[in-house]
Amino acid sequence: MICMPSCAPAGRLTPLLSSLVACSVLLAHAATPSWAQSPRARDLGVPFDGTTGPLNAITDVSGVTVGHTTLVRGSGDKVMGQGPVRTGVTAVWPRGKDMREPAFAAWFSLNGDGEMTGTTWVEDSGLLEGPVMITNTLGVGVVHDAVVRWEARRSLEQYDGDYPAWAASLPVVAETWDGTLNDIFGLHVTTEDAFGAMEAAASGPVVEGNVGGGTGMICHRFKGGIGTSSRTVAVEGARYTVGVLVQCNYGSREQLRIAGVPVGQEIPDLMPARPGEGGAPEPADDGADREGSIIVVVATDAPLLPHQLKRVARRVSLGLGRQGSTSGNGSGDIFIAFSTANRDAAAGLTPVTRLELLANDHLNPVFGATVEATEEAIVNALVAAETMTGADDVTVYALPHDRLREILRRYGRLSG
Repeated sequence: MICMPSCAPAGRLTPLLSSLVACSVLLAHAATPSWAQSPRARDLGVPFDGTTGPLNAITDVSGVTVGHTTLVRGSGDKVMGQGPVRTGVTAVWPRGKDMREPAFAAWFSLNGDGEMTGTTWVEDSGLLEGPVMITNTLGVGVVHDAVVRWEARRSLEQYDGDYPAWAASLPVVAETWDGTLNDIFGLHVTTEDAFGAMEAAASGPVVEGNVGGGTGMICHRFKGGIGTSSRTVAVEGARYTVGVLVQCNYGSREQLRIAGVPVGQEIPDLMPARPGEGGAPEPADDGADREGSIIVVVATDAPLLPHQLKRVARRVSLGLGRQGSTSGNGSGDIFIAFSTANRDAAAGLTPVTRLELLANDHLNPVFGATVEATEEAIVNALVAAETMTGADDVTVYALPHDRLREILRRYGRLSG
């Protein structure tokens, strides 16, 4: 999934907009179909708790769709504005791009050295009104603008200007920093790239690793990126699904735990590196003193209200802790949770409405599913990510599958 230079430059909208969007959509759909992207963490024998949905992805929650635009071009020395480019955009729609109704939602900041726009209105209204967009730190502005433009265009084209004003007003756009592998100050993410991710969003398997907003990300100083997982739970005879998607870009190597095993301490090598004199690798100045960030999106079809979804979003922290994170001072660990239930009530179609509510005494299975799916989504991101060489010839290595299996075997934690 490589965005070719034929896509329009940042900030330029032309009469050929539809063809540019088509270009982005094509790129976003260039992902390998079905389960051809393998293995995932479970395939390697990593043990996890809980029962997954059929796809083990956030899209197991009916109605949720995910799209990516991935930008990879150039190599060699970083030249601001020219590249190399290793970045992108990911879009998560609670009800798909063609549904007008919002969803009940809440957000939580475990540590706030990061950004997720639109959350003051999520907090006050209890609603998520549009997609959750994820990109790099300096792409937030253009992606925010793109959502407004996309919604305004849809209002004119599909609803004769009658599309709800809220849909274009306060987009939710989150970020993590990809400035080690990417010419981040070159501002390469464009309006058309965001359009492409939104338009390409689909149900079904979600491509993980070096894709979308996760293209240039680093996790525990291995290659990071996008990961997803899901759980199904039974509550008093009813069955609900919880799905999680992460963009992981956080953590020191020594902190990394997988299935409770100190994998990071067992693999102290394979640190980010660049060619030194004579071509020998030397440690890269990759901002290792920064803790990095992680964005987590939680979806569920359980009938939860915003105050309950706030509690769900907080539980993401426990899944992150299972991986060894301490959410340091310089980390942007920001989470959002939404429910696809109670569609009519969330839309406010009548002044007084009726809704379903899962009682607080029955929330524990949902809490547990959130923790488990967060843990697995992060490991799936690490397993799916591939070694990448980016700006200034810095190479960030993938988590080696064979060594991971051997370490888990030695600790008696290899499954199967």
